[in-house]
Amino acid sequence: MPAPVVETRSLAKTYGPAVVLREVQLRLLAGAGAFIIGGNGAGKSTLLRILAGLEAPSDGQALVFGQDTRRLAARYRRRIGLMAHQSFLYPNLTARENLEFYAELYSLADPRACAHQWLGRVGLAEVADTRVRAFSRGMEQRLSVARAMLAEPALLLLDEPFASLDHDGAEIVAALIRGAVERGACVLATTHGIPEIDGVELAVFEISRGRLMQHAHKEEVRRGGRIRSLLGR
Repeated sequence: MPAPVVETRSLAKTYGPAVVLREVQLRLLAGAGAFIIGGNGAGKSTLLRILAGLEAPSDGQALVFGQDTRRLAARYRRRIGLMAHQSFLYPNLTARENLEFYAELYSLADPRACAHQWLGRVGLAEVADTRVRAFSRGMEQRLSVARAMLAEPALLLLDEPFASLDHDGAEIVAALIRGAVERGACVLATTHGIPEIDGVELAVFEISRGRLMQHAHKEEVRRGGRIRSLLGR
C-alpha cells in the first residue's frame, strides 16, 4: 500500500482555552484531491499551516511525506506549494518579477520562461509588467495560485483559492487543480463552497467544533442548504 503524502494522527490545536482542532484524522495519497469546508474560525487555515510546517500542533502528529511537520527538512518543504491568505507577493515588483523571483528560489532551469508560461496559464500575460500593487484582488489571487504551483509541488495546500475570483478566474483555477491531481500531486484546499471540477473525484471534509468529518458525497453537503457550486453561472 502506498505511503500517504499527508497523514494526521489525533491532531489537536489549542490557543489557551480555545480548542481549534481536536482528534483530526486525515490520510491523503499522491494523486488525491480534497476540499475542506467550514465557517470562519473553524480551523481550516490552522490545519493547512500545521501541514506546511508553519505551526506546531498542540497534541497528536502531522506527517507530510512521512516526516513530522515540526521538523520538516528543506528538501521536503521545497515539495510543498502553499497558498495562504497572505499572498507572499511583493507589491512593488511586477507580476513577471514576482514569478521569476520564486522560480529562482526553487532553482528552476529558466525562471523567465517559467514566469511567462504561468502568467499565460492564469490569464495575466497582458499585465505581466504591471506592479502587483496595482492589481485587483482577483488578479492578485490568480498570481498567488501561479506562485504556489509554478514549481509543480508534490503537495499543494490552497487556502480558499477561489476567493475573489470571477467565473473565468474560478474556471482557470479549477483547471489547474485538476491538472495538478492528474500529474500525481496531492491537493488539499479549503473553501466555503464546493467547486465542480470535471474529471476529478474530490473528497469533501467539513470541520465542525474542531472535528474533521468526511462526507461520502458532495450532494450530502449541498442538501444541507449551505453549499453551492462556485463555478455555477
